[in-house]
Amino acid sequence: MELPIHQNNAPSMQNIPGQMYHGGHELFEIHELLSNTISLLDQYMILRQLAKDPELVDMMNRQYQFVSDSYNITVEALKTGNKPSHPKQTYMMKQDHSTVYGIKPSNPAKAVQSVTEINDQKISTQMLQMMKSAAFLHTIAASETVNPVLRRILADNVPNYLEMAYEIFLYQNKRGYYQVPQFDRQTTETTVNRFAPVQTNLPQNQATGYNQTH
Repeated sequence: MELPIHQNNAPSMQNIPGQMYHGGHELFEIHELLSNTISLLDQYMILRQLAKDPELVDMMNRQYQFVSDSYNITVEALKTGNKPSHPKQTYMMKQDHSTVYGIKPSNPAKAVQSVTEINDQKISTQMLQMMKSAAFLHTIAASETVNPVLRRILADNVPNYLEMAYEIFLYQNKRGYYQVPQFDRQTTETTVNRFAPVQTNLPQNQATGYNQTH
């Protein structure tokens, strides 16, 4: 026989330690996020040994350092329920924002058959996929987190992971690894102009004719 649940037996928030200020859903999401972050750091450590382009190695080093600090801050907030010992940083990339548009013939993508085939294109592609995944997981975790300190850390980190992903994209685009197709001018202009702005102020309430006493 199932025992009844009495709400008045729930522990008061004033009587539990900071590390217990978490809901079940957020702990599942945080567990997934932190495990993913460890995998990201492990992969960066492995791939760094195979990278040849000094610019790519420098980017990996900067991103590894940032993600490591972000991970430590998140773990600290998770364990204590308080503000971390030092503020979260904002990631600053080195790439400019210019994008090369257009498609040029290239070899079909395929899986490598040997470690010797892993080149800077393969490495940067893996980096980009991991950063996109990290941005997604931070967004989901932040939307499920009820602890205000932890939620703010996760939400504020979403732009940082998107920035790192964008930096990797720009690196790839500049070398022809990530090509960007475009529509013709007419199709682009037609698509852009399909949307019009809306009024930002709500109209005044008007009588609907509905008889509320009916």
